[in-house]
Amino acid sequence: MKNETRKLSDLAKTIRSKNAGTDKITFDIIFREKETYELVKRAKALTRERVSEVLGIDPSRITDFVMFDPANAIKFTIKRLRPSGYAGDPDIFGAQQYAPFLDIEVDLTV
Repeated sequence: MKNETRKLSDLAKTIRSKNAGTDKITFDIIFREKETYELVKRAKALTRERVSEVLGIDPSRITDFVMFDPANAIKFTIKRLRPSGYAGDPDIFGAQQYAPFLDIEVDLTV
């Protein structure tokens, strides 16, 4: 059987990032349908390891990683390299950090 994939941005209702205090950024990937959420979980398209790979960060910077079934959501939080608003901070609100997740390919055949 041929692998069939779709981009995460085509499957998720919401992909966002935002501040979680002054020293963390949190990410939310939310799905409309439970079936799509479960498919992404089965495909292991988003795991702690995959998040650290996509962001190019050490896995120790991931402070939380939750599959939140009641909301059909995958949520994770990372430590910032410097506090929000500190000299050299490229994204004070943490709102521009989600972009690398838009093009993640999800295997639909799992």
